[in-house]
Amino acid sequence: MATLIPAIGTCVARMTSGERRFAERIEQKLDADYLAWYDVPVGPTNAHPDFVILHPRRGLLILEVKDWRLDTIRQASKQTWDIAPDGVPKTVVSPLEQARHYAHQVINALERDTQLVQGEGPHQGKVCFPWSYGVVLSRITRKQFEDSRLDEAVEPHRVICQDEMTENADAEAFQRQLWGMFPTAMRGALTLPQIDRIRWILFPELRISPQLGLFGSESAEGDLPDLMRVMDLQQEQLARSLGEGHRVIHGVAGSGKTLILGYRAEQLAQSATNKPILILCYNEPLAVKLEAVIAAKGLADRVLVRNFHRWCRQLLVLFGQTVPQGQGMFEQMIEDVIRGVEHGHIPGGQYHAILIDEGHDFQPAWLKLVTQMVDPNTNSLLLLYDDAQSIYERGRGKQFSFKSVGIQAQGRTTILKINYRNSKQILRTASHIAAELLRGEETSDDGVPRVHPISSGREGHVPLIIRLPSLREEAAKVAALFAEAHQQGHGWGDMAVLCRHHHEIDQCAAALERRRLPHQVRRTSGSYDPRADTIKVMTMHVSKGLEFPVVALVGVGAMPGPNEDESEEARLFYVAATRATHALYVTLSGQGEFANRLPNTTQAQEGFGLP
Repeated sequence: MATLIPAIGTCVARMTSGERRFAERIEQKLDADYLAWYDVPVGPTNAHPDFVILHPRRGLLILEVKDWRLDTIRQASKQTWDIAPDGVPKTVVSPLEQARHYAHQVINALERDTQLVQGEGPHQGKVCFPWSYGVVLSRITRKQFEDSRLDEAVEPHRVICQDEMTENADAEAFQRQLWGMFPTAMRGALTLPQIDRIRWILFPELRISPQLGLFGSESAEGDLPDLMRVMDLQQEQLARSLGEGHRVIHGVAGSGKTLILGYRAEQLAQSATNKPILILCYNEPLAVKLEAVIAAKGLADRVLVRNFHRWCRQLLVLFGQTVPQGQGMFEQMIEDVIRGVEHGHIPGGQYHAILIDEGHDFQPAWLKLVTQMVDPNTNSLLLLYDDAQSIYERGRGKQFSFKSVGIQAQGRTTILKINYRNSKQILRTASHIAAELLRGEETSDDGVPRVHPISSGREGHVPLIIRLPSLREEAAKVAALFAEAHQQGHGWGDMAVLCRHHHEIDQCAAALERRRLPHQVRRTSGSYDPRADTIKVMTMHVSKGLEFPVVALVGVGAMPGPNEDESEEARLFYVAATRATHALYVTLSGQGEFANRLPNTTQAQEGFGLP
């Protein structure tokens, strides 16, 4: 079965009957290595062909679908057709010419990429794979097509007719007709990196920013990057297929939940009118990072990004409510907002849509509050969840159903199991400590499952696990490793030191200062700048939701400490270790349980944890 993006069920409402039947045939008659997109903006000009079909051994095909009956067509030429679909005559561009125009726009964009064109020979500078275009006439049979002499306006081999796309059509015959539209056959096959480059160029909204590790749509103008990162196909299909209403995504660390959230926010911003879109999360650094991305994309006037407590405070101020002060102010602030909404002092339904990242950090009462703030006319809510990353006990205070807090999750839940962020080696290290927490547990569609992570299979460096006599030597070693990583080509902004306690932050900052390495310590709210080219130093707790190519974990040797719950500390280690995308350093100077359980680097290379 071919991959069709978006899923048919989420776009039926905007499909014509012919488009729907053809989409069904694509899924039924084409093999699993076919990719197809329906009505998706393509390339720098945002062209809208009906279907784009890509096959690694066939090439690229652009198709236009027309539901015209034969009696609708008054006259047809190679350039224009006179039709009267509602009894009112009008002249339109020939459907084949329309498909040809879209195809040339696509190919012109792809020919800018030197890795997608032929480097020598008579076709130098042309794409290195076949491409073509054609028409689907969903209500005209092949006999009608020939008898009416439409074959003089459209080359017969570039047409699929009504009787050639029936449910009983032979799959091989259907495929032969598609690829009979091509002037040449393909030799070899497109590689996965080449397919990703095609998707990067054709679908800018899928691009992942190398600076922020999130969705981005850098201009296709100028030099194209050597490395083009895009959403995985599963992520893309889910992002484009979310549809309306409430949606819940349970995803393991590194599965792309935040990518999907960013894509969803951008798409919703295009249709939002009078009310803004709100992105909520718990951790302030993650909110700052998301806010920077939203601003860079020019969406800040339509999409607000807030961490939960800041949002609550702003609601109290905006609607003239007293803001609590002193000890317990945060808890009281939330209670006051909940009470204000219940009594009508703070209006509900303020937002066109709300998207919640790291929803496992939210108490059930917080989620219930948020659902009341969505405009009932749009009823658009997206909740991202991973029980294994719930490092704040309040988020797991008691079992609850989504229905009990107003979230309509039944039949609207998706599970993402594949970790794309971390190499197999890093994920194994993280899972070695947190193995018991990562055992998959199913639940009802309305409950909270525990999702077992599956590695994407990406190979990487073995995490460096170093035993040292003292915390001071841990900090010094991390500074030396980061200086070496910088010499190897990593920017300072690629690196982060994640500490279990604040006193470890002080030691690490001092060691970086002694080596005069640019760094930024995140101690309080507002002291985090994701765009600064500096080493980030912060606690493990506030790192959640972020990612860095190079990560050092300091203080692990003392975990869990006296009076600290081992399972809670294991969750924290798992979250911190999975922040690393390229290299992970773990320094150990204590005699805690984790220091005894972590293998040395040689043992780590042999593999443990996940298969």
